[in-house]
Amino acid sequence: MEKQKLTNKEKYWILYDVGNSAFVLLVSTIIPIYFNYLTGTAGVSEVNSLAYWGYAASAATIIVALIGPILGTIADTKNYKKPLFTISMMVGVIGCAALAFPTSWVVFLAVFVIAKVGYNASLIFYDSMLVDVTEHDRMDVVSSHGYAWGYIGSCVPFIISLVFVLMYDKIGITMGTAMMIAFFLNAAWWFIVTIPLLKNYEQVNFAQMPAHPVRDSFQRLGHTLKDIRREKNIFLYLLAFFFFIDGVYTIIEMATAYGSALGLDSTGLLLALLVTQIVAFPFALIFANCSKKYATDLLIKICILAYIGIALFAIQLDKQWEFWLLAVLVGMFQGAIQALSRSYFAKIIPAEKAGEYFGIYDICGKGASFLGTTLVGVIAQLTNTANAGVAMITILFVIGFILFCKATKLNK
Repeated sequence: MEKQKLTNKEKYWILYDVGNSAFVLLVSTIIPIYFNYLTGTAGVSEVNSLAYWGYAASAATIIVALIGPILGTIADTKNYKKPLFTISMMVGVIGCAALAFPTSWVVFLAVFVIAKVGYNASLIFYDSMLVDVTEHDRMDVVSSHGYAWGYIGSCVPFIISLVFVLMYDKIGITMGTAMMIAFFLNAAWWFIVTIPLLKNYEQVNFAQMPAHPVRDSFQRLGHTLKDIRREKNIFLYLLAFFFFIDGVYTIIEMATAYGSALGLDSTGLLLALLVTQIVAFPFALIFANCSKKYATDLLIKICILAYIGIALFAIQLDKQWEFWLLAVLVGMFQGAIQALSRSYFAKIIPAEKAGEYFGIYDICGKGASFLGTTLVGVIAQLTNTANAGVAMITILFVIGFILFCKATKLNK
């Protein structure tokens, strides 16, 4: 493929990855540690704290899984996608800022679920915008750039937040004030870098305005579900994606909580996950360049196999240096598998139905991550050890790999 610079539309789309990734990084690092602090002061055990965190993450994803497909279908209607995207994004932004106020761990979890629902819902519309902002043969590259710049861009508010959170006593403020600054800062970052997309996005692929948009959206969704059952290549891909991306998101959601439950140093955990973001940036771009020479499905297979090895390694993890190594390994493949999975799906679906298809995609992606986080929580409580919960993630990747191999055969 001839080298081509990113267009303005592609850049504006990529910027939303930069914005929402600040919240994602917060969720996978500082928020679980702060939640662990809140539960600790309330006398909740480490194992139960990990389990409750997993249940909250599961609740947020289940809610979006239930409403996602119909929201995606409605968004395919002409001029509906941007307003729905804006509303869900603002729920996430306001929810992120509101996390600064609760002192009870129960209330904190409730606000977290609301913010996470807004974030997850916004991704349904955002992912489906890919077909409007770029061309078919550039989807792998643009999608990879989104994740790459999201990883490195999110480090800006994160590092500033880290200074306040780790040095609050030296600065002369309380832990609560430090967390308030972190939540406000990341919410503001998320909103500000989204403004160019809000101003310039145009819905190119759409369904014409029906007489009854909501009712007709339910009907269109029903037809699409029937079509997916007949299109075995798409159905098998979604099933494979359900399992392997579930493992990926479970690792993202539970990494810091897992390390805290093992008794690892909080400062070391945060710095290690910062390394994940930095490593993910060049490797997402490396895989983007590889997608010009090699088949996307081959690159996804490599990523899944790498994650199987990562999950196996995580089972025996009990030392700080092992967590650092885990952080580097995850960074090498995390952005690639997310970006290539998104662009691979965008290339095999009808562009004018991108919203409803990505609504279903979200069920199998972030909506499905309840399975992994719930498994980790339940197994950890039953066995009274966090390592046993992590062992279940390996099985998800193996199942996903087998199904993906079958799906790629049908696509070819």
